[in-house]
Amino acid sequence: MTTLFISDLHLDAAAPAAGTQFFQFLQQRARGAEALYILGDLFESWVGDDDDEPYRDQVCQALAHLTALGVPCYVMCGNRDFLLGRGFEARSGTRVIDDPVITELYGEPVLLTHGDALCTADRSYQRLRSVVRAPRWQQRFMGLPLAARRTLAEQARAGSRRHTSAAGELIMDADPAAVDAAMRACGVRTLVHGHTHRPAVHELQLDGSPARRIVLGAWHEHGSCLAWDAAGFRLEQLPR
Repeated sequence: MTTLFISDLHLDAAAPAAGTQFFQFLQQRARGAEALYILGDLFESWVGDDDDEPYRDQVCQALAHLTALGVPCYVMCGNRDFLLGRGFEARSGTRVIDDPVITELYGEPVLLTHGDALCTADRSYQRLRSVVRAPRWQQRFMGLPLAARRTLAEQARAGSRRHTSAAGELIMDADPAAVDAAMRACGVRTLVHGHTHRPAVHELQLDGSPARRIVLGAWHEHGSCLAWDAAGFRLEQLPR
């Protein structure tokens, strides 16, 4: 059987095409999978597990239907939806996993991460990340009314768009030294991540031995999926 990996869907009611493709993916391709991993940014924003916005609830229901069929689904928090928690798990039937995490695929340990922590040249973002991932900040944020959290999230999205358009391509990409350090620390030869929206398979040399970094694509214009079975892996573009 095949294990599937996707990331960076950025699902939002304002851009329904990606969601429509994702629902079809769950109803067709994912039903026959051994497991589905979503490595961050499933949603364009997530302001807390109490968010009752209908479109986000539709996504949760679609995932719950998949998991009810017996397909385990593991979801990693991304930079857009880092507040996913136990309430989301209950609504979707999924399991929220740590970032990073090591999983074994057909006898090989593979490191999974969203990928934003690897973009170390983007120092302003890394400073922001250290703030919003702190439990104290999240506790204060979740203490705000839902409407206020939605407003702040929209402001943050606008700021992120401005930052992305102003930053250089190298700054927004994974830093090779950070990639090597993460793989070395975890004792793996394969790393799978998203975040950068640059799907590719990068062949590397790590301490004199071959290694590889597999980057998942975003779902803005078409789907992207990594399929891994006993015969090997395939990084696929899913036409819309």
